[in-house]
Amino acid sequence: MRVLMRVAAGVLILLLIAAVGFFALAWKGEIEPVAAVDRAQFDQELIEQGARLAAVGNCIACHTVPGQPAFAGGLALPTPFGTIYSTNITPDPETGIGKWSEEAFQRAMREGVDREGNHLYPAFPYDHYTRVTDEDNRALYAFLMTRQPVNSTAPENELPFPYNMRMILAGWKLLFFEEGAYHPDTAQSEEWNRGAYLAEGLGHCGACHSPRNRFGAIDPERHFGGGEAEGWQAYAINTESPAPIPWDQESLAFYLRQGWHEHHGVSRGPMAEVTGNLGLLPDSDIAAIATYVASVMGEPDAERQARAEALLAEVSQSQSPALVDAAPAAAAQPGSAQGDGAAIYAGACAGCHDGSRPQPFGGLPFSLSTAVNAPNPQNIVNVVLYGLPPADGEATSVMPAFGGVLNDEQVADLLAYMRERFSDAPAWENLVELVARTRSGEHKVAIRPSDGIERGPENVGASGGAED
Repeated sequence: MRVLMRVAAGVLILLLIAAVGFFALAWKGEIEPVAAVDRAQFDQELIEQGARLAAVGNCIACHTVPGQPAFAGGLALPTPFGTIYSTNITPDPETGIGKWSEEAFQRAMREGVDREGNHLYPAFPYDHYTRVTDEDNRALYAFLMTRQPVNSTAPENELPFPYNMRMILAGWKLLFFEEGAYHPDTAQSEEWNRGAYLAEGLGHCGACHSPRNRFGAIDPERHFGGGEAEGWQAYAINTESPAPIPWDQESLAFYLRQGWHEHHGVSRGPMAEVTGNLGLLPDSDIAAIATYVASVMGEPDAERQARAEALLAEVSQSQSPALVDAAPAAAAQPGSAQGDGAAIYAGACAGCHDGSRPQPFGGLPFSLSTAVNAPNPQNIVNVVLYGLPPADGEATSVMPAFGGVLNDEQVADLLAYMRERFSDAPAWENLVELVARTRSGEHKVAIRPSDGIERGPENVGASGGAED
């Protein structure tokens, strides 16, 4: 009995030591508040640099509710663990970051801890932002502290126990978070390192384009291997890319600058926001990001390159006027194996996507579409149901939303036909169920035109051209 009591006492002491050690690790002190920050203390050039960096970080996307003041927070961010609401990052002293010193801001970016010492949820991607230099953080701080203050309190996060206990984030960080600024790779060029710094740091490309484990941490073994963002699939942008035409540095740079590419279509969903914000960057930074991402994708092998060249030649030939005029009728011939899907395609899609009008205002040939060739059909379901609404006050790509005229079975028939006709990949399964789930709103989808400004699904529905 005495032996058992000693063992139990020893275990209890070890648990107490572990608890004390964890608390010491998890506890972060408060950084003293500061008085109102005077805009005049920031150099205009520093503010402008911060604006460009904030665009790379896409800060406005998560910290702004569509139609509400910029950076005022309150946007619902669905996660597998519950809903997190973004915070107010305007310089309002009561509800924003108006009392934050630069030291407090640097700590949030570097360590994921707020001014009061609370661990931040990694929905704020500090696992990427930790790589940002102190100098760039200083510019970001200058930019944010010179925005219009907005008194606005975000709703409370909707997280069940134990996820509502911020203390457990210390354990998450211990397992998955590597703190520290970016260290250049001396074996690579200056341009490559600049691109890596932007893409892996503020750009946090991997936050969307990499898969996550059951704890919400990025899988380091599948860097850029594809993920999910706001109801959309973020395609793999490594050697697993499903794009029928391989990306290279030139096509990536064009796409990131223009928001479209003739062989890849128009950016949409969260990516439209990214390409829209990148408009503030100089061409040299766009080129650097493209150089880095292209290196991660790697050179296509000879077989894939040959398939791509043959596909481009086939598309070019099919877009001759005679073939274009004949294509819709051929696709919908009575008695075809594809049946209803072919007929729907002929009436709803062929006029744009089999036409000769070039991108970005014409429809991308579906044999070039990553959405049609991807292993997961979620993106093409989103596009068919909700379309691509027009941007405000400028000529942009648009596509009508077909969710109001096609039922779930018809959308599934259409997509099954497109998959069979325009891709060599296996047929998608359970399309009707996926369409119904997406339409019901159970699967939340952010709808944006090519300028990146979010629209609610109930408000979309345009007429005109089409996109990928």
